[in-house]
Amino acid sequence: MYGYWISNTRQFSSRTVWSNWLGVARSLWCPNNLTRRFYRRMERAVVRCVPCESKLTISFILDGSQKHMLRDQTEELGKALARISNSVVKGQGKARKSKKNKTEPTEVVEPVVRLYYNGDFVAEDALNSDAWQDGAVLHVGDSKYTVERNPPSFTVAELPRSLLAGFPVCPTLVIEFGELKHCRFKWYRESALSAGSEAREDCWEEAGSERVFTPSNSDIGLKLKMKCIPGDGAKCGAAKELMTVGAVEAGPGTCTFDNRHMYTSKVTHDSTVRVVSYNILADVYAQTELSKTVLYPYCAPYALELDYRQSLIKKELVGYNADIICLQEVDKGVFTDSLSPALDAFDMDGVFRIKEKQHEGLATYFRRSKFKLLSQHDIMLSEALMSDPLHGELLDKISANPTLKEKVVQRSTTLQVTVLQAVKDPSRKLCVANSHLYWHPKGGHVRLVQMAVALRHLRRVTSEAHPGVPLLFAGDFNSTPSSGVFQLLSRGAVAESHEDWMSNGPEELCALALACPFQLTSACGEPAYTNYVGGFHGCLDYVFVEPRAQQVEQVIPLPSHQEVTTHQALPSVAHPSDHIALVCDLRWE
Repeated sequence: MYGYWISNTRQFSSRTVWSNWLGVARSLWCPNNLTRRFYRRMERAVVRCVPCESKLTISFILDGSQKHMLRDQTEELGKALARISNSVVKGQGKARKSKKNKTEPTEVVEPVVRLYYNGDFVAEDALNSDAWQDGAVLHVGDSKYTVERNPPSFTVAELPRSLLAGFPVCPTLVIEFGELKHCRFKWYRESALSAGSEAREDCWEEAGSERVFTPSNSDIGLKLKMKCIPGDGAKCGAAKELMTVGAVEAGPGTCTFDNRHMYTSKVTHDSTVRVVSYNILADVYAQTELSKTVLYPYCAPYALELDYRQSLIKKELVGYNADIICLQEVDKGVFTDSLSPALDAFDMDGVFRIKEKQHEGLATYFRRSKFKLLSQHDIMLSEALMSDPLHGELLDKISANPTLKEKVVQRSTTLQVTVLQAVKDPSRKLCVANSHLYWHPKGGHVRLVQMAVALRHLRRVTSEAHPGVPLLFAGDFNSTPSSGVFQLLSRGAVAESHEDWMSNGPEELCALALACPFQLTSACGEPAYTNYVGGFHGCLDYVFVEPRAQQVEQVIPLPSHQEVTTHQALPSVAHPSDHIALVCDLRWE
């Protein structure tokens, strides 16, 4: 690439480029640096040039107007500079035509546009991809611009619409050429005297400097503003400023999870793993007319809105300080735009598996400082049953009843399987399974078939893909402690005489004797209920573990019956779902 420079151009090395870039970075951060005083006189010309793309972009401000040019990377520099010059001429022509007094002609002067690097003129036959380097200086007439190539920048930066006092405000941020852990943040609140008036620069008071900000009751009625500067640990990009659409509103008061957070105020030690399993109620279900008028008529309409419920869910999950979180009924947009940005700020990474034919699915999060992702082995249960030889014998038996087979095959139920490895002790691995079984009250026989497929698949993962790795199986199994599914998991077998095989009458009967290949125990026992709605309450959610590898150290108490029924049932203004999260601490053996 250096052959394009003219003969008297000094060769430049990566050290030179690095040194120049550090000068730019210092100019932004060091108030008393001479470099800052020099570069303050120059605007920025930001160049985005990615090898895998055919185009590069050049962005700068000229005469108060933002210029954004898209050029071929293989184009000669001279053509790009000529395009800039032509743009200036056009801008001057428009400015002359817009003047009220047109009696005095104004001469349009074509500016000299050149690019310099280390004080030397860059040859115009250099390719754009080679010419626009960090620290180069673009001259446009009398204006000078320092070139920043691929500086850290936010491609997505948004604040949530719902702001509640006492609940964390987590910005959605996607960064390019940088890392969020190297970004800098400043939060501001409106001054009380200027609330509601047109925002001015002097009406903001600094409120925080962390990535996540939790407004207090004193912030009610005030808008918030966040300034964030992207970085990569060595250099920084242009600051992004965001302001909330609305003001902070009063929170709901005491929530059902507030007392539970007293038991989870700190992250566990390396010898312990805190696990959460939670059906968070998908928005695609919460917003149906059936939900509003039949299932949850007792719930205030605003408390069913996604933004409101997400504020509660994020505060609840963050307050558990969990190491592993298994969620069910997660809307795809909620995973991408809400939960992942929020939990990322608290050291959590997540994986998502959507249900086929649905807009919601399963999410498993894990603490980065404790675990790393080894592999994923997700399946759709019906698809695996039909196509994987592992389930051939089971499929043959189910096929004897075409009605039952059709019902099983139509289900889009998914099993999410994530294998994790402890960061500090690589010998500790864990197979985390997460599922949400068929929901119908008369579907006990379908759930038994689904669980049989799931267990066979998990046995293969823990014996072939990762031999000896212990299992943690969590989720909403839609099965009470008297069900065949619970008996299969907790006792190791279910007989063909179990009543669940007849759960939808004799026409779908296909009685089978099933065995569980694992020795499991319900870590949270058999609570009176984990689902509490107007017409039903019962225990449907579980966290199963292998005692050979992990022992239960602590089960976080569920909300009291009084807390659950304060607003009649769930969900409510104080609880975001119709289910209750299970939380337990497991100790490695």
